[in-house]
Amino acid sequence: MLHLSRLTSLALTIALVIGAPMAFADQTAPSATAATTKAPLPLDELRTFAEVMDRIKAAYVEPVDDKTLLENAIKGMLSNLDPHSAYLGPEDFAELQESTSGEFGGLGIEVGAEDGIIKVVSPIDDTPASKAGIQAGDLIVKINGQPTRGQTMTEAVDKMRGKVGQKITLTLVRDGGNPFDVTLTRATIVVKSVKSQLLESGYGYIRITQFQVKTGDEVAKALAKLRKDNGKKLNGIVLDLRNNPGGVLQSAVEVVDHFITKGLIVYTKGRIANSELRFSATGKDLSENVPLAVLINGGSASASEIVAGALQDQKRGVLMGTTSFGKGSVQTVLPLNNERALKITTALYYTPNGRSIQAQGIVPDIEVRRAKITNESENEYFKEADLQGHLGNGNGGADQPTGSGTKAKPMPQDDDYQLAQALSLLKGLSITRSR
Repeated sequence: MLHLSRLTSLALTIALVIGAPMAFADQTAPSATAATTKAPLPLDELRTFAEVMDRIKAAYVEPVDDKTLLENAIKGMLSNLDPHSAYLGPEDFAELQESTSGEFGGLGIEVGAEDGIIKVVSPIDDTPASKAGIQAGDLIVKINGQPTRGQTMTEAVDKMRGKVGQKITLTLVRDGGNPFDVTLTRATIVVKSVKSQLLESGYGYIRITQFQVKTGDEVAKALAKLRKDNGKKLNGIVLDLRNNPGGVLQSAVEVVDHFITKGLIVYTKGRIANSELRFSATGKDLSENVPLAVLINGGSASASEIVAGALQDQKRGVLMGTTSFGKGSVQTVLPLNNERALKITTALYYTPNGRSIQAQGIVPDIEVRRAKITNESENEYFKEADLQGHLGNGNGGADQPTGSGTKAKPMPQDDDYQLAQALSLLKGLSITRSR
């Protein structure tokens, strides 16, 4: 079974496996083996490898055993293929197998590597990282005072791991500014996959923080609850995929299936036969084809890009926000003996129209950048109803003097510019459709 998964379920997920798909060895190993047995072994290079091992063992300042040298060689072999291929030791492999439960310990950030420095891909909602104000794009230049430059991704992640309740200080650089420290307390991260509510009468909001095993079912329940709370068919829905790093592929397919009636959702292409898969709609469309606005940004990766790309190609929704992360490769996990595994890139994702997500991302239909919303008071303006002796409303309507309105309940769109713009778009579409 091919699905997306996350490596660091006990601390924080790294971009090496953001939304990375897995295919186990019993499905892919035969084809991979057949491809590799055709070429003869490079004897000269193997002699060089053996000579290097002998020289290191004889001359290195401290004794190094064969097991350490060979494991480091394997890690180097995988890490130099691409940023997403890796050698998984017993601990990492165990975490990978358990990582779709939605509960893990750590900081709650998705990270990747950029020019040798650890970069925040996205903070996860309601975690120490998001509460501390860490943002997508922040560079982690130090961990507890130690520079991250020159460290491997695994080394950096290991340093950020630790017991729940322990503090850790990250030194960040944001938008080329001066470094600043953020101290966080490691916590057990329980990520709620789907959140939903009515933004106002007729307009629903569904946020997917990551794609877990049950996300498709949770979105179906959210759609049903929004209809029930609204009392009638909705006028529009905002699907928020911002800072969603990915997750289970099948769940992403199920989410798209809830919004379309027919057509291709996503397909993959690679060298081995089992890496070529196609997923199509089943005709459910639990959304009742109401107008849809989809929010994405630079923290939207992998599975969230699959959803956004499918809805865009199927012309089912209007994409708003900024260009997504661009993680469009498929990783296959090949278990080895001794509870270890290889994770190698075997294919690329393609949207229904044949677009590769890899290193390009999904470009929104309408670019809407982040901005701060400042609400201005309307009390500085006098109205006709404020004037002494004003005429009454000829149709029997009540007077509306300044400040007579009730204070509205705070809503997510009040201080979220991108969400407010998406809601405005849906209102406009609703008006034009009703005429």
